[in-house]
Amino acid sequence: MSEAKYEDLLFEIKNNVATITINRPERMNAFRVQTYFELIDALTRAGWDTDVAVIVLTGAGGKAFGVGGDSGDKKSGRAVRGVLGVPVEEIHSLIRDVPKPVIAKVNGFAIGGGNVMATICDMTIASDKSVFGQVGPKVGSVDPGFGTAYLSRIVGEKKAREIWYLCRRYSAQEALDMGLINKVVPEADLDAEVEQWCQEIAERSPTAIAIAKRSFNADSENIRGIANMGFQTVALYYDTDEAKEGGNAFREKRKPDFAGKLKGSKKS
Repeated sequence: MSEAKYEDLLFEIKNNVATITINRPERMNAFRVQTYFELIDALTRAGWDTDVAVIVLTGAGGKAFGVGGDSGDKKSGRAVRGVLGVPVEEIHSLIRDVPKPVIAKVNGFAIGGGNVMATICDMTIASDKSVFGQVGPKVGSVDPGFGTAYLSRIVGEKKAREIWYLCRRYSAQEALDMGLINKVVPEADLDAEVEQWCQEIAERSPTAIAIAKRSFNADSENIRGIANMGFQTVALYYDTDEAKEGGNAFREKRKPDFAGKLKGSKKS
């Protein structure tokens, strides 16, 4: 897959920076099956390119960094690769495993799976127009690995539980205050701010940074095992009436009715 042949991504290497842009703005940069595989290819290419010092992950269009899986891509029709039918766990691992810092450049909504990716990236810089949050329990889904356990290391147990249990949305300033992101800048300054951070990193020893990243990751590496086990559970959950009700309600733009969907429950 050549650099110019991606359908869902834009890929550029300039001044020792690889910029990977999810290019589906008409879908709020939601992932279809093909997007996952293209991102795996791009992260792999950039991650082991000796001319690359830092990777920037962002979304096209100015409205969204990403919102996770495409709601039009039914879970039952995936069955391509990965526990959930798409290799989401491979992307999470790659962001951590590549020996380069990965910066999430967020301009717009980082919701659901997009929020998880921004969480896993080494650093996150956002415009003041950005919005963060989770939707999983509203739509019959959850991230049982880095999106929960690692999130709690970043923002604390109480805040992480609030984020997942209530599914509220948080402004960029609120995200900064809780430690979810590193920096908030005016929308017009976002590109310049990220470029500045990248150039500072490019002036540092790449080997020292790679070792530092490995060391940081080692402390939370047990979460990968938790994630693998958790995704197996979620794969079974997606076949339940409860999970299907969440997805159907989202597509039909109505509130889900989870009452009576739990196995063995009884409606009065």
